[in-house]
Amino acid sequence: MRVRLAVYGVALCVCFAPILSAQDAAKVDPKHYTVLSENDQVRILKIHYGAHEKSVMHSHPASVVVFLTDAKVQFAYPDGKKEDYTPKAGSAQYSPSTTHLPENTGDTGMDAILVELKGKAPK
Repeated sequence: MRVRLAVYGVALCVCFAPILSAQDAAKVDPKHYTVLSENDQVRILKIHYGAHEKSVMHSHPASVVVFLTDAKVQFAYPDGKKEDYTPKAGSAQYSPSTTHLPENTGDTGMDAILVELKGKAPK
């Protein structure tokens, strides 16, 4: 019985490892994410992906992204769900905190500015 419980425990750890290990994008993927500025309210990141480049699973707090180029992007989530986006240069989007694995599915590079929000939401 104890062996069976240990096997189940190990299986759960393996299944949840990608979720539990999701970390700060700038730390786990410095090739694609560069910190431009940071204070107690926001952190500003420059994002650059070459054509068909893929990141690793990572997390962001609530944030706003401004796309500097047209892009074709796919986001994979820890639950296996995937979403495709085709933002245009100059478009902006708010996102609640998330854990995802981005991939540039386009044939050209993709550039964006990400503003991660740190403070508490106003009442």
